[in-house]
Amino acid sequence: MIQVIGKPFEYIEKQLRKKSFGVISTIDSKGRPHSTGVIYTIAPKPNPFHFYIVTGVEYRKAKYIEANPNVAFMVTFPHYWLRFVPANVVHFQGKADILPFEDSIGRESFMQNRISRMNLNTETDDEIIFIRIKPSKKLNVYGLGIH
Repeated sequence: MIQVIGKPFEYIEKQLRKKSFGVISTIDSKGRPHSTGVIYTIAPKPNPFHFYIVTGVEYRKAKYIEANPNVAFMVTFPHYWLRFVPANVVHFQGKADILPFEDSIGRESFMQNRISRMNLNTETDDEIIFIRIKPSKKLNVYGLGIH
């Protein structure tokens, strides 16, 4: 069971499923952090609550995850009308693994909305893979759901 302080997990999950952009942080071979923006999806129910990213096998995030599966992930929820107010944030640590592009849950996840479908169907010469992120048992939430 995933723990969220302040709001029910179901509420946070619903908000995360509405979004498609997050930031993944990996660790390079020298122990330094590396962060990059990504398009993400969440596995459709009743599958476990895992995040999926599609990327090329030669990208740094994929190589760093192969060497060290510990990651951090963050999704921001900016204020569209009150731009001077800091964005709400959900972030967590987790374990990532590399899956083949043929992974059925990864593909099903990316078929859920137009943006992710476009990302999935992009033509490229790179070998494409999925990164699956299994969140730790605690999601850290800043401001989301506070009115």
